[in-house]
Amino acid sequence: MSGRRVLVTGAGSGLGRELAIVYAARGDRVAVVDQYADRAEETVRLLAGGGHLALVADVGSDAAMAALRAQVQGAWGGLDVLVNNAGIACGGECAHTTMAEWQRALNINLMGVVRGVREFVPMMEAQGRGLVVNVASFAGLAGAPGLGAYGVSKAGVVALSEGLRGELLPKGIGVSVLCPSFFRTRLLESFQGARDAPLRHIAEKLMDKSPIDAATVARYTVEQSERGRFLLLPHRDTRLRWWLKRWLPGVYFREVMKYVARNARRVG
Repeated sequence: MSGRRVLVTGAGSGLGRELAIVYAARGDRVAVVDQYADRAEETVRLLAGGGHLALVADVGSDAAMAALRAQVQGAWGGLDVLVNNAGIACGGECAHTTMAEWQRALNINLMGVVRGVREFVPMMEAQGRGLVVNVASFAGLAGAPGLGAYGVSKAGVVALSEGLRGELLPKGIGVSVLCPSFFRTRLLESFQGARDAPLRHIAEKLMDKSPIDAATVARYTVEQSERGRFLLLPHRDTRLRWWLKRWLPGVYFREVMKYVARNARRVG
């Protein structure tokens, strides 16, 4: 199916940009949404075809997301695919993460998805068709020490997607949730706090060592969500870890703690 109206948040760089490129290559019109106008416009210039939109919105703001809905409604009269991709990075131990960081992570990573759902799913319900793709993380499926507010916010996206899937299936609307592991993006630009610099260093190393890049994740996401798959795990190793956590949780936990100990020694 081509010629659809697709909206991607956080599409000014990284995975969001690659998703926009994939959809445009399929013949879709893409609303490229980013917090920064220059990044959104740069992405639009990279897209095949025409009819694309460069829009500015902060997913952490109720008013901004309501204004975004009005813009899309005015330009297109509806929406066929919603990709809630925008998010931020953070980390640290749960008991030592500041309340400000908890609120920031939950407001953007989780409530940003909630805002996207509230503003755009009613358009799809009125049409009787559509697709929602929520970007979470493997951290939302299999929490580990040091993920703090990030892991909790992404777990919330997974739970939201599970409930939404059941609600929207009878209405002709599909739902997928993407749970990738590390790959190279600009996500760490949003990382704040000197306390967790070692964690950022580890994340950077894991990103550099990833066997897949953002373009690969984007292609996988579009292909699998179009096929109706709900849980999207683009990394082969995370598919194996997810199986291990589900069926042998004790073994999984011991392996996680061994991994944490190894990284702690490397950081010093």
